[in-house]
Parts: sequence; structure tokens; C-alpha cells
Amino acid sequence: MAATIQSMVVGEVMTNCYFLQNPDTKELIVIDPGACADKIKEKITAMEGKVVAILLTHGHFDHIMAADPIRSFYGCPVYAESHEREVLEDPGKNLTRMTGNGMTVSADHYLRDGQEITLAGFRIQVMHTPGHTCGGCCYYLPDEKILFSGDTLFAGSCGRTDFPTASMTDMIASLRRLLTELPDETYVYPGHNLPTTIRDEKEFNPYAPR
Repeated sequence: MAATIQSMVVGEVMTNCYFLQNPDTKELIVIDPGACADKIKEKITAMEGKVVAILLTHGHFDHIMAADPIRSFYGCPVYAESHEREVLEDPGKNLTRMTGNGMTVSADHYLRDGQEITLAGFRIQVMHTPGHTCGGCCYYLPDEKILFSGDTLFAGSCGRTDFPTASMTDMIASLRRLLTELPDETYVYPGHNLPTTIRDEKEFNPYAPR
């Protein structure tokens, strides 16, 4: 089964919201619904999607603002990494207070590093990748060799480490893990900007292990 992946850029800081769909069943996973709930719903309708889950790579405002409206509308659960509870549930740490509209989100399922879940027919492995936040994570689909990297790994860069619960030491360790453990042909869908591959990041990312 080949995954169908579409995306749209949402919100004021141009966040990538992804739509991972099983083409056989039309079941669909929304990854990082950061804003624009109505536009996200329009996209899902256009894809004839049956939403089964929302995956959050981390708890910052630009990745979560539409999570509750989408969850409420489709009746689907929200997943996040277990260490990210403190960010999701604190308006200061999730930066929503900074936008003037402090809010919180509680995940229905808090996942742990190495845990494997099956959603929409896809095997999804959770990789806890702290650095940008304490509970940031990536979602790896081993059968498709696809990684949703959130704000951990970008094309030629990585996420900021000057926000609450962030750590540059942790970020370097997380990047090293991704770039050493995952196959070179893994296609990477980041939280911002363009997709990349593990092979390219090993060669061109300044934070790659040498």
C-alpha cells in the first residue's frame, strides 16, 4: 500500500499540516493541525477522508491551534509524546499566551519512545526527539520509509532551542539519532519549509554527525 500524503501551510508562521491517507480505505491522519480549522476540513472533504487520528509532533501554538476543533468535529483522538503533556497543558510553555489567546490541549493518548501504533492501516513508530521541546517527537513509518519530523529536523537545519523546555544538547542528540538510525532513503516531512531525505541531511545538514 502506497501512502497518499498531502499538505497545506497554515497559520502565521507557515506551519506544514500533513494529511496521511490510506488510499484503499480513505482513512486519514491529520498531523500538526496548527491553525485554519475550516480550511483543514475543506481539504479533508476534498480528499474524501475518514479522519481516524490527529498526531502532534509537539505542543507549540503553531502546531496545535486547530487540534480541538478538528477533534470535536470528527470525533477522533489526539496523540502526543508523553513528555509533552507539560507543554500542551501550559499556555506559557506552548506559547499560546504569546499570541494573546492562551489555550491548552490535552492528548487522548500519550505515547512513549519506541512505541508502535497502527492507525489507518499504517505502522507508526514513535521517536522521542527532545530539543525543540522536552516532549517533541517524530513519527516514522518503517514500511513506507517516511518520517514526520516536526520541528526537530529541517532541510539543512533544525528547530530553535530558545523556548521553554528546549535544549540544544538534547537537540544535537536527537538529530544524531535520526541521522544514524534511519535509512538513507527515508523521506522527511518537516514542520516548516520543504521536504528532504535522511541521505541529504547526512551530507548537508550542519548538525549532522561527522
